[in-house]
Amino acid sequence: MDFASLIGIISGLALIISAIVLGGSADVFVNVPGLMIVAGGTIAATFLTVSFKDVLKAFKAAYIVFSRDKTNAQKMIQTMLELSRISHRHGLIKLGDVKTSSNVLKRACNLLAEAASEQVIRNTLQNEIDSLIMRHYAVQDVFKKMAAYAPAFGMLGTLIGLIQMLSELDNPETIGPSMAVALLTTFYGSLLSTMVFLPIAGKLRARTLSEVANLEIIREGCIGILTNDHYMHVYEQLASYLPEAERKPVKVGGARKAASANAGKEAPAAAEAKGKAK
Repeated sequence: MDFASLIGIISGLALIISAIVLGGSADVFVNVPGLMIVAGGTIAATFLTVSFKDVLKAFKAAYIVFSRDKTNAQKMIQTMLELSRISHRHGLIKLGDVKTSSNVLKRACNLLAEAASEQVIRNTLQNEIDSLIMRHYAVQDVFKKMAAYAPAFGMLGTLIGLIQMLSELDNPETIGPSMAVALLTTFYGSLLSTMVFLPIAGKLRARTLSEVANLEIIREGCIGILTNDHYMHVYEQLASYLPEAERKPVKVGGARKAASANAGKEAPAAAEAKGKAK
């Protein structure tokens, strides 16, 4: 569970609801037709803009906002260091025995075991990065479009309300309530845009950057392994992916250098590869 997302949405809604309740009756903020215009219009326009499949993927991906980020650059660097050590001890062919839940890492190890050229490995892993960015961008774009449509439909609902209000000018007592109802759709549109759609798009983008960093670590680590660099030289190439404060001592084959906060702990893929190599 991503507690930052949970705290953000709970605290945001709590503050808005508290302001509404403290300011007077909360009943005046409930208008079903206005909500239908904003929510229904936003969804309809989104379906018109992007494919049905992309919209479904976007809604399914929304749960990622509240799930824990499983990517860890420190552990991935540690994994690549251990794979480099294995390749020095047993040769590149042993990397084909690596067992890992990461399909990209497994594919990279297979390419190394098959003695693929540096250009082939670089191009293959770069294609993985590019395709991941495109897939994730399609999902993020759905929420960005919804964030743009919601305020627009809120304004449209306000115009509808104003037209209805002006048609009843012969009854001055209804002007105030009618104006309040007309403005509610703008409120709904702004609320959905700023509290739901834009934050989801932003969190998905942050997750994308984290995954891309992991894939880049795999790519650069594999190039270092292929060129037979010492595993601590491989680390020096990958250290830039870690913030300076997180580069702490770690033991790899008896050498000590700055590395991850999880010092001395092998990542699952590297640990399994090490056992297999023995």
